[in-house]
Amino acid sequence: MNEALLSQLYLKDTAFRDLMQERIYNVLLIASTYDAFMMEEDGRVDEQIFLEYVSLNLSSPPRVTRVSNYDEALVALAEKSFDLIIAMPGVDISATFTTAGYIKDSYPGVPFVVLTPFSREVSRRLEGEDLSKVDYVFSWLGNVDLLVAIIKLIEDKMNARHDILDVGVQMILLVEDSVRFYSSILPTLYRYILQQSMRFSTEALNAHEAMMRMRGRPKVMLARDYEEAVELYDKYGDNILGVISDVAFMRDGAKNKHAGIDFAQHVRHHDPYVPIIIESSDPENEPLIHSFNGHFLDKNSKKLPVDLGQAISDNFGFGDFIIRDPKNCEEIMRITSLKDLQNKVFDIPAESLYYHAHRNDISRWLYSRALFPIAHVVKMHRFADISEAPAVRQLFFDLIVKYRKMKNRGVVAEFKKERFDKYSNFARIGQGSLGGKGRGLAFIDAIIKDNPVCDNFDGAVLRIPRTVVLCTDIFDEFMEINRLYKLALSDAPDEDILQAFISAKLPAGLLDDLRAIYDVIDTPIAVRSSSLLEDSHYQPFAGVYATYMIPHLASKERSVELLAQAVKAVYASVFYKQSKAYMTATSNVIDQEKMAVILQGVVGNEHGNLFYPSISGVARSLNYYPIGEERAEDGVAEIAIGLGKYIVDGGKALRVSPLHPTHVLQTSTVRLALTDTQTQFYALNTGAHDDCGIDESYDITTRNVNDAGKRGELTYLVSTYNVDNDYLIDSDQGCGRKVATFANVLKHNVFPLAKAMQFMLNTGAKQMGRPVEIEFACTLSSPSLMAKGDKGQIYWLQIRPMVDRSEMADDIINESDTANVLIKSTGALGHGTMDNIKNMVIVKDEAFSIENNWDIATEIEKINSNFTENDEGYILCGPGRWGSLDHALGIPVKWAQITAARLIVETSLAGRAIEPSQGSHFFQNLTSFGVGYFTVDPKQGDVLNTEALAQATQVLETRYIKVLRWEQPLRVSINGLQGTGVVVDGTHITKQEN
Repeated sequence: MNEALLSQLYLKDTAFRDLMQERIYNVLLIASTYDAFMMEEDGRVDEQIFLEYVSLNLSSPPRVTRVSNYDEALVALAEKSFDLIIAMPGVDISATFTTAGYIKDSYPGVPFVVLTPFSREVSRRLEGEDLSKVDYVFSWLGNVDLLVAIIKLIEDKMNARHDILDVGVQMILLVEDSVRFYSSILPTLYRYILQQSMRFSTEALNAHEAMMRMRGRPKVMLARDYEEAVELYDKYGDNILGVISDVAFMRDGAKNKHAGIDFAQHVRHHDPYVPIIIESSDPENEPLIHSFNGHFLDKNSKKLPVDLGQAISDNFGFGDFIIRDPKNCEEIMRITSLKDLQNKVFDIPAESLYYHAHRNDISRWLYSRALFPIAHVVKMHRFADISEAPAVRQLFFDLIVKYRKMKNRGVVAEFKKERFDKYSNFARIGQGSLGGKGRGLAFIDAIIKDNPVCDNFDGAVLRIPRTVVLCTDIFDEFMEINRLYKLALSDAPDEDILQAFISAKLPAGLLDDLRAIYDVIDTPIAVRSSSLLEDSHYQPFAGVYATYMIPHLASKERSVELLAQAVKAVYASVFYKQSKAYMTATSNVIDQEKMAVILQGVVGNEHGNLFYPSISGVARSLNYYPIGEERAEDGVAEIAIGLGKYIVDGGKALRVSPLHPTHVLQTSTVRLALTDTQTQFYALNTGAHDDCGIDESYDITTRNVNDAGKRGELTYLVSTYNVDNDYLIDSDQGCGRKVATFANVLKHNVFPLAKAMQFMLNTGAKQMGRPVEIEFACTLSSPSLMAKGDKGQIYWLQIRPMVDRSEMADDIINESDTANVLIKSTGALGHGTMDNIKNMVIVKDEAFSIENNWDIATEIEKINSNFTENDEGYILCGPGRWGSLDHALGIPVKWAQITAARLIVETSLAGRAIEPSQGSHFFQNLTSFGVGYFTVDPKQGDVLNTEALAQATQVLETRYIKVLRWEQPLRVSINGLQGTGVVVDGTHITKQEN
């Protein structure tokens, strides 16, 4: 059943941009002024060609340079490169062929065509010339179509080897030796093919792709004798739509009255079903032609061009695909498009399906529409018996579905209501920008398309949610037709702006588009901002504008109404007070901002009246807080149960390195798992019907992990705490407390999250050329589906550069003179600079002891309170392991006692070998608040400059602690990639900068 071909379909997609690489751009026309004028009444040949190209939707019309004689031609050829030479002979036709031979010897790679006027005398004189000196001879019949046909014929010949043999582009073979006849037929044939190509280009998803698909049109190859016809057929016969042939033409150097019949028999010997159209001026040939199932055309017919077009349409797969009853050939149904075939394939009678498949009619129709990958699989399938019809229908249906999914990936399609269905992936409404997030999603989709591994990460599929983007021109139109700029740019309250926007009308037709989207996306729909500035490479604009989640209600009209409200509310959020303040702070101009809006299926599953994903996450390709075996370049992720808003809001997500998924600090001990993991999560209330307001989270509710776990909603995500044995069981079974450890996913690889995160980070960073931050969400399959190998879905939601200039490490500090360095660490966590700290709290080495450390913690708490009240930060420095419960190893402070600390330093103690903690006791807070952490050990080359510290002003000294203050802020710099950090006297830095 060709399952192997079906599975490889993805790899056989057609790169239309690689077709027709050899083109004719410059034409040298050698013709007298009179001849050129006679070609067109005003002599503007290049303009006529241009207009002909435009009418056929062809790109890159060639430029024509006209010279009057061969001497001028040789000068032109010496000065400029030409792709084609067309010569119109004067009175002395022989001179044309003599000169042609000389030019061909000098410029062998340039095709030379002779274009003669049509007359019996010219035809007679041509019979005595050596035509081998030129590529083609044509007869001018007064129609500029011929020039286009000549150009296309030569381009087809130039590109045939690659496009036909390597890609599968189809060939139409014309066998004819009459110059007058093929000069007449070729323009008709090309015009028909190009018009049909415009029709099949509607299979494309956008205007650019439609133009690219035009390159996949069938090629026309002209043979002028039997030997040339056999050579072309034997070379390209596996990719042929059909043959058009004369009956009498040259064979073995002589005119043969039956050469066409003999050639048809040669073709039939290799392929009994390839369509053959035979043109003959002798009606007695008709029965003979019918005997080998050929189609007869009378050359003497005055409507021959019409007859030829109809014969091509009926036999070569152009036009609609007509399903016929094999008993009487009567039409049963008509297929108009690939989607139509998908919808009707199960309705095709078994006898008709067998008949058409056996004759390669289906593959020929697909080939004619440039659907090469799917046509190839259909052609290669061997439909051996009519009993296979049900399986063949299913195969063809699956084939079309897979092809459409594949074609939708990595392409931003133009949204069309009638074409948007569950196989559509990414579409745009409007012609403006997609905005920052929209561009990011399109970029992700292109990455997924280029990496077939995304179809199977050990049983899970990586994709983006079904997405429609309202481009920025829709925003412009909305603002203009409702005249909203005056109010929007004023100082009006946010509520007034929102109400004005909600009351405004959306552009015409958009509500109908929203209804079509509702019909296809059967989950809740996220309405997300995607402004021009969001996810920019150089400024942090994430999270400034609104995002709404609209439930998929039973009432279609209410859901569409809420969708429309949400779109308008996102538009309004551009002009809220917070947005305007942020624009000012980032030196942007509010009236230059434009908003695209993303409509996207929310990832998740329904649980009663709640909807949420199994896992949401944010990951970064650089980890500035690596611990243990982790390295900065390994990356880091935060994952949580439920909607990702929980992570954005600073919830207690699980921090994990994708390369070290089994080493999670928060679950390394039972105590940490019970205290430092997620206890609640966010879910969408699918029963919410309220109108959209300023608060975009009106329909988001909080759910308890323990309650959901006990209901069986969090299989594979939670562990169960056995209180009797003080032990965590990696299962949701049992009556103990459910703890969000993700142990089955991270340790036991029930779901390939770690592998997928590594792919997204590594590939995203490589393709973007810089560190990235990504967002994703996952839905895990049920245990029964897991057992069958279907593990679930991973949805890649966002990608943006991780660069933020305000966080770059300060080279001035790193290069500072050692004498001005107060603290230097080669074991630093964090990244960036701080230049607003004037205070340092230092624990005296001699005060550190098991007896004093509890008291020291209490004293630090009081000092911290003072700094908190004054909204000041400080550097906390002292020996041992900060936060250790074992007060013999360190001062047992809790995070609440040191909340104003911006940098924490743990120093070594003479005579004591205490393993540094790397901030493990409150690591979650360090990463959440961006607090730096230094380990200082002189044996490792680290520095604690006690002499420089003694120069600072001491504002407080107790039995255990000193508080120091500087006039100029200290400058803290941490290079998270190298794990180094310094604290430098700000006075020195100020002088150096000045």
